[in-house]
Amino acid sequence: MSEIRATQRLQFHRGFTLDDAVPLVHYFARLGISHLYASPLLTARSGSTHGYDVVDPTRVNPELGGEAALKRLVAALREQRMGLILDIVSNHMAVGGDDNPWWLDVLEWGRGSPYAQFFDIQWRSHDPLLRGQLLVPFLRSDYGEVLAAGEIALRYDADSGSLYAQHFDHRFPLTPPSYGELLRASDAPVLSELAARFEALEGQPEAWQQAGELRRQLAAAPSDEPLLRALERYHPDTPEGLERLHQLLERQHYRLASWRTAADDINWRRFFDINELGGLRVERPEVFEATHAKVFELIEAGLVDGLRIDHVDGLADPRGYCRRLRRRVEGLLDKRPRALLGQHFPIYVEKILGPGERLSRDWLVDGTTGYEFMNQVSLLQHSPLGELQLTALWSTLSGRSGRFEDEVREARQLVLTSSLAGDLENLAQNLLLVAREDIATRDLTLGAIRRALLELIVHFPVYRTYAGALGRSEQDRRVFEQALAGARSTLGEADQPLLQHLDRWLGGQPLREVPPGPQRTLRRKVLARFQQLTSPAAAKAVEDTACYRSAVLLSRNDVGFDPQQFSGPVGDFHAQCLARSQHFPGNLLTTATHDHKRGEDNRARLAVLSERSAWFAARCEHWRRLATPLREVLDNQGAPSAADELMLYQCLLGSWPLDLDADDRHALNAYLERLLRWQEKALREAKLHSSWSAPNAAYEVACRTFLHDLLARDTARELRIEIAAAANAIAPAGALNGLAQCLLRMTTPGIPDLYQGTEFWDFSLVDPDNRREVDFARRIDALTELADQPGLIASWRDGRIKQSLIATVLSVRYARAELFARGDYQPLQVKGAHAGQVLAFARSHGGDYLVVLVPRLASELLGEAVTPHIPPERWADTRVVLPAAIGDSPLTGVFSRAPLHPIEGCIALAEALADFPVNLLCFRPHQEQQP
Repeated sequence: MSEIRATQRLQFHRGFTLDDAVPLVHYFARLGISHLYASPLLTARSGSTHGYDVVDPTRVNPELGGEAALKRLVAALREQRMGLILDIVSNHMAVGGDDNPWWLDVLEWGRGSPYAQFFDIQWRSHDPLLRGQLLVPFLRSDYGEVLAAGEIALRYDADSGSLYAQHFDHRFPLTPPSYGELLRASDAPVLSELAARFEALEGQPEAWQQAGELRRQLAAAPSDEPLLRALERYHPDTPEGLERLHQLLERQHYRLASWRTAADDINWRRFFDINELGGLRVERPEVFEATHAKVFELIEAGLVDGLRIDHVDGLADPRGYCRRLRRRVEGLLDKRPRALLGQHFPIYVEKILGPGERLSRDWLVDGTTGYEFMNQVSLLQHSPLGELQLTALWSTLSGRSGRFEDEVREARQLVLTSSLAGDLENLAQNLLLVAREDIATRDLTLGAIRRALLELIVHFPVYRTYAGALGRSEQDRRVFEQALAGARSTLGEADQPLLQHLDRWLGGQPLREVPPGPQRTLRRKVLARFQQLTSPAAAKAVEDTACYRSAVLLSRNDVGFDPQQFSGPVGDFHAQCLARSQHFPGNLLTTATHDHKRGEDNRARLAVLSERSAWFAARCEHWRRLATPLREVLDNQGAPSAADELMLYQCLLGSWPLDLDADDRHALNAYLERLLRWQEKALREAKLHSSWSAPNAAYEVACRTFLHDLLARDTARELRIEIAAAANAIAPAGALNGLAQCLLRMTTPGIPDLYQGTEFWDFSLVDPDNRREVDFARRIDALTELADQPGLIASWRDGRIKQSLIATVLSVRYARAELFARGDYQPLQVKGAHAGQVLAFARSHGGDYLVVLVPRLASELLGEAVTPHIPPERWADTRVVLPAAIGDSPLTGVFSRAPLHPIEGCIALAEALADFPVNLLCFRPHQEQQP
């Protein structure tokens, strides 16, 4: 098997199984991919389209073909000397429903379940109504309403001898000691005898094991009829039946509640605010081993060659988890098949790095999944000259702040006082217990703690810190100081002294300085809860709210981005590449993911608006006048709002298909369906005019009608044609950005990661649009065809030019594997009239050199060209200063038709980019120049 050179991410589901990928392996190998990078493969909820809702981590998902299909896929990969990287979900499992046996066991036995410590449950809740119960917020409405409507029904599973309550798809097992009440009500002697034995289980240490035998006896009873008649007495169609059912449910280890109660009353950790995903305590050794047993088995068997850890910031101790995982994996490598011995096993973490934040090397991972690289390239392709005008346009039309930071703080306030209010309250209650243990802080009130804690998290500049027994790192200390300074600026004067206590309790004082015992245990719990809360608070506020509220330029709003920063200089990009080559040379480099809000070429096209801001502002003003008849008036305001309309225009410009004619009704309808799904999500995530929890039907219908009429009505034809023309006007410059982005991903330090289907242009929208079926047959045919460069450039709209670029450069990576894996990174100076519109750098190893040249901010240079290729003469005297070792030796351009000849140690852009939009130059001293 080859060392990792490039990965291809595939999203598996029952519509695209492991066996479906087998015939594609040869194509991926020809493209230059060394490793497939699979979405989670362990058993997920039936019908899952993503695999992150795991219900059984002990087996490969049968909907994907099971372990047999996995073996077939790996066998095909091995024939091509390729490997498999597996995405795993360590933070959470799917809960609710009727398919997670561990969760159902917790519902059945409460704290007596062997899985009670698997889930992150606060059994000693501050809510007196719970009394050691688990809040189960899965009812469609309020408990009393649902109960009276007969929507909670008792059921008997005759095959297993189990009793449970059911609410639509949700199964709520009855605890076996409560079976006695129902069995006695049956008036059947054999069942009455079993009733006493079931009741005797109450409080018994071996009850969990004994119940299995009793249920087998119940299942073997001569007839089910007496028990079924008894269940009818618990039907809520009479007051007596309703009361009986209520009292029975009150005896359970859970309390049924409306889904809406979770925001305020939840007593277990979720993934963000999703009730159907329950947090796991993977920091406990037994949980770690149980949830990873199948993964370790697959690694040892040689079926998995690398891991990607989903949402590592959700864990109580990410550093400890990653180090433990590395040790366990390293212990398995000598047991793998002989052909795999000696191969490095990469581990990547999905981690959002904030401004100035760096992943710690002592986690023993190979790096992140590459969101930060996606952001770095984006900054490089945005012109600072457009920021002021685009900000003014947004603020004028929307009436909202142009500062993304303002939107984030407002959104944090919102999520912490709504969907995550219960998590904040639990943490505040525990901090109150900490305060009560110290005579210096015993008078602190819950209200004051809650207020100070809220402001601290609102001003947190990154997703989380990683303090532990040794306290904070220097990086974490700076983060906390920044959060404290922000909190002081908004917190009332009377509450400000509390911040020094929060500073000490939440990592400022190392835990090892706290005396051993209950107080240290409480402090450890509080610290973990705090660090696990700041992460979802940031994600919900930034990714799921502010990114849908602010639209200065949507290409700067994506997962892992810092939209407050509009653009970045070349020097910053070089510095980031140098740092990556030194600290994480194997980091993944991605520009598209299953979570992105806009496809990589969608963002690349929208970035052109930063160079043409005046043009865009004028177009928007004109389009808004043309769109006047399409708007409705609701509550004396236009619908859609000016802000939502501006977002829509940006969405259309970025995603308009290159082959879409503004009069093609059939194609417009297909495009409309995609846009309507985006629009609904955008409106509800913003939580301004509508939301997921309380959809505003009138406003959503008005927005949907506006979009429909724009794309489908003859009355909007002029507007539609103008938007299509505008999208096509910036498309060549956007494609040039896309090609530059593509080459940078494959040549800067790190491992290029391709997302499924993005070998062609990727103008996708947020999920589910970015997870649509991929036409691999078309891609296979395109790679098989021989096309010359002029032909590729002329027909650039079909996407083959991008695929050809990828295949060509990945073949260079294969031929010069050592250079890309271990070569250094050297920024190159650019001189001449358009020096600011070029990025150039060299990679070298042992005298072997590669020089990378890509245009940037080149819309003006491209002018009215109808292809993404800048006419050579427009570069004038622009030239790149080559590394001294190259001197005036001729170079081979991977995308040049003839050798390139430097003059006075420089290469002219007019020569280097004469034949193709970007280039990769090769040099080996005293050797024949070949790519």
